[in-house]
Amino acid sequence: MTKLRLAIVGAGPAGIYAADILLKAERNFEVSIDLFDHLPAPYGLVRYGVAPDHPRIKGIITALRGVLDSGDIRVFGNVRFGVDITLDDLKKHYNAVIFATGAVQDADLNIPGASLDGSYGAADFVSWFDGHPDVPRTWPLEAREIAVIGNGNVALDVSRMLIKHAEDLLPTEIPGNVYDGLAASPVTDVHVFGRRGPTSVKFTPLELREIGELKDVDMIVYDEDFDYDEAAKDAVASNKQVFVIDKTLNAWRTRETGTASRRLHLHFFAKPVEVVDDGTGRVAAFRWERTITDAAGGVVGTGEIREIPVQAVYRAVGYFGSELADVPFDKKRGVIPNREGQVLRRDPSAGTGGLFNQQMYGVYATGWIKRGPVGLIGHTKSDAMETIKHLINDLGNWWRPESPSEESIVALLSDRGVRYTGLDGWHNLDQHELALGEAAGRTRIKVVDRDEMVAVSRAEEPAPPLSSDRARARKRGPCSIMGPLP
Repeated sequence: MTKLRLAIVGAGPAGIYAADILLKAERNFEVSIDLFDHLPAPYGLVRYGVAPDHPRIKGIITALRGVLDSGDIRVFGNVRFGVDITLDDLKKHYNAVIFATGAVQDADLNIPGASLDGSYGAADFVSWFDGHPDVPRTWPLEAREIAVIGNGNVALDVSRMLIKHAEDLLPTEIPGNVYDGLAASPVTDVHVFGRRGPTSVKFTPLELREIGELKDVDMIVYDEDFDYDEAAKDAVASNKQVFVIDKTLNAWRTRETGTASRRLHLHFFAKPVEVVDDGTGRVAAFRWERTITDAAGGVVGTGEIREIPVQAVYRAVGYFGSELADVPFDKKRGVIPNREGQVLRRDPSAGTGGLFNQQMYGVYATGWIKRGPVGLIGHTKSDAMETIKHLINDLGNWWRPESPSEESIVALLSDRGVRYTGLDGWHNLDQHELALGEAAGRTRIKVVDRDEMVAVSRAEEPAPPLSSDRARARKRGPCSIMGPLP
């Protein structure tokens, strides 16, 4: 019987669901799956992209762990694609590869001052407060007044973590260095800005209600934003989610304010115009244009410019995918070009300006790197089903590897001195983090340092530092499961 040796690059939900769907699919061949991730621990954005005070969302890990613990999938953590293994390596040892590397770089905000000192990408901040091992241990929390640009759940997560009192995060798995940083923050006011009105936000009702329950934080909304046109009224009447959001926001309009030590302001109909320079290259204010709805359901500027003093700006305007070595990449959309998960490359005769219209046999994509950073877990599962369908049907075009044995990839990594971590290693790290938490009277304390994560996973003393050249290569990529981070 034919056997499919499959590599999946990316051990977050997209990669794990793809593996699970393939194992359960009807097929006339055997399957052997190896899952690679550049991080020592699996679960991707569920571990490193969800705020620590959202345990319900992190409950997804329980389902993902069940897939990995089934015994049908091998996990190789702390292995960076493009540095420790290459596409040519995968072709020598596997019949196909699925890239499930996500999209976690910050999308650009093209306004003057966006790169000033004190202007930050939301993705980098999320990685910091989630204890990502490849970001600095400290974060410059020096501002009293902060602007957050965006009207989605990431903007709410960032705002909540900035304004929430640090002691209220102690029941979570927040790393110690993050707690210390947030506890010292002088913040008093966080202002959230969105271009559209209250009935067009991308918040989920649950996220919005949760932020309104923060202790010692006043919720500030402005009456001028609630003069709805007929389209907005129809949205409230016809859409249950919009109805709940509108009800929540309107309830805040009647709350008494003025006694809390911190305030969270929600500004709607506010189009970003400029991050204002204080003259020394630092953020001094945020400037926006008041908008109104137009006949097409969008918004247009009114010409009314407003400004508010802030000392920091967080850009939560979306995510963007990261380019992978030797894999086609659509730089405009931030995805691997594909047709229903089948990766496409340019016609070599057309040069760099050609269309992505030729199937790159043996190479597939799923998740955000396939469709862009939209949709939730349900979309990720349907993405994976579509990709796996084509993988199965493409049997005649799979790679024919020179060395397909399961031992060969282990030998390759060992020969290159890669300190990879396996599933047993993740169990070691998991138990270690739980023990750290128990000792401190908490559920879990996440280990942040990469070398410590690897040493605990492998039950060994930390390895000596990499050579300077190799250390630089591992830090910068050329690609990253989580995207390039500072």
